[in-house]
Amino acid sequence: MIFQENYTLANGNKIPKVALGTWQTSDEDAARVVKYALDIGYLHIDTAIAYGNEAGVGKGMKASGKARESYFVTSKLPAEIKTYEEAVQHINDSLARLDTPYLDLMLIHWPKPWGGDQNKTYFEENLAVWKAFEEAYKDGRLKAIGVSNFSIADLQNLMDNAEIKPMVNQIRVHIGHVPQELMDFCKANDILVEAYSPNATGRLSAKAEIGAMAEKYGVSVSQLANRFDLQLGTLPLPKSVHEEYIKQNTRLDFVISDEDMQALLAIKE
Repeated sequence: MIFQENYTLANGNKIPKVALGTWQTSDEDAARVVKYALDIGYLHIDTAIAYGNEAGVGKGMKASGKARESYFVTSKLPAEIKTYEEAVQHINDSLARLDTPYLDLMLIHWPKPWGGDQNKTYFEENLAVWKAFEEAYKDGRLKAIGVSNFSIADLQNLMDNAEIKPMVNQIRVHIGHVPQELMDFCKANDILVEAYSPNATGRLSAKAEIGAMAEKYGVSVSQLANRFDLQLGTLPLPKSVHEEYIKQNTRLDFVISDEDMQALLAIKE
């Protein structure tokens, strides 16, 4: 099954090709949906400190009874954390809430603080945070390290000035929004692109041409959207709290034709 296949990160670690996203999932719901996802065969769970549900995710992990090394867990450092000391503390706190000795991947959630000065680069601050990431990576508490929502300039800053380059950049990629230049840069530098909001937070369902194509393949719009991201070579993170949709998103063993991929790439937001 596609969602049990892997990409390979720059450090050689395997990362399952599809993750259960948990954005906007309550702490209580997280325990239930994570257990369910792991029970039906998901191998990758994506959370973040800012989501406020790490404790629930950790409970779901434990309740599944699965061996920790049998699945992949990602979390993210909040955008406003921009010092080495704060990053060290938040990494430790994240591990404690998830009740796990290590994370398979941790990301800097955003290059600039939410609500911060958007004219400032924060290059030095991100390097300070990255130092904490590198140390946790070297001591095994983080098995891989990366970023989210980083531009080419933000990535280049780390690549030019840090010891270890980012292994992942999690960005918004979906039908109607394909940042090709950034994706090409990541590919050229062996940085895996993860695609959040593959269904554009539900907006794709309003487009008749996307619905018609999904019907052509006998799948839901969400399944079509996830498969689109996979065929771009990205890692989709479909999110749902409904068991039927969580299960539906595991059924991605179909192929969108080249002609239909071009038609989907031509759609704009």
